[in-house]
Amino acid sequence: MNHPGKHAAALAALEHVKLDTVLGVGTGSTVNVFIDALVADGTRIRGAVASSEATAEKLKAHGIDVLDLNMTGALELYIDGADEANPALQLIKGGGAALTREKIVAAASREFICIADKSKQVDVLGEFPLPVEVIPMARSFVAREIVRLGADPEYREAPRTDNGNIILDCYGFHITDPLTLEAALNAIPGVVTNGLFAARPADKLIIGYDDGRTETVLPPNA
Repeated sequence: MNHPGKHAAALAALEHVKLDTVLGVGTGSTVNVFIDALVADGTRIRGAVASSEATAEKLKAHGIDVLDLNMTGALELYIDGADEANPALQLIKGGGAALTREKIVAAASREFICIADKSKQVDVLGEFPLPVEVIPMARSFVAREIVRLGADPEYREAPRTDNGNIILDCYGFHITDPLTLEAALNAIPGVVTNGLFAARPADKLIIGYDDGRTETVLPPNA
């Protein structure tokens, strides 16, 4: 395994997956390891709600039914990774451009377990550029507003999101108040959402180490 920390975290997350449940499944390299581990473990789930088309295709390739969130109701559990996680389990996500659907599935889930390797733990969010999903016609306007908030937005030269929108990656934020910044960015007309998961942080963070150890981190008020 090329990423033993990710593999360790993914295996630990399997212990939280109940039989015959509908599971929310995120997007990214660590989640891909989790999906492979889920299949190899033989854990039988009723189906999954995917946070991206890429995840949906991977789940289908493994024979897992992909369900519509509109038809499932609330989910018991959502498993996803993160680009950064602070001690309050507030996250930066969206490196894979799936932030909007990830936020929807996380909000619809009773428990959100984040899985990551040790490198994703930080004291203050912002070294990883914060993704913001933007309606295309608003790109320049939103970028100017982001500059006013103190960051340097960069247009991501990549395919559009699954929702048909673009991503601005915001460099230079030192995010000491994630809740306030999340709300401020979302209030800009033309912003679909941003990659701060502060209003809905993770409930648990499973950190995997290269030696196979794992650590489960809870928020300070848990």
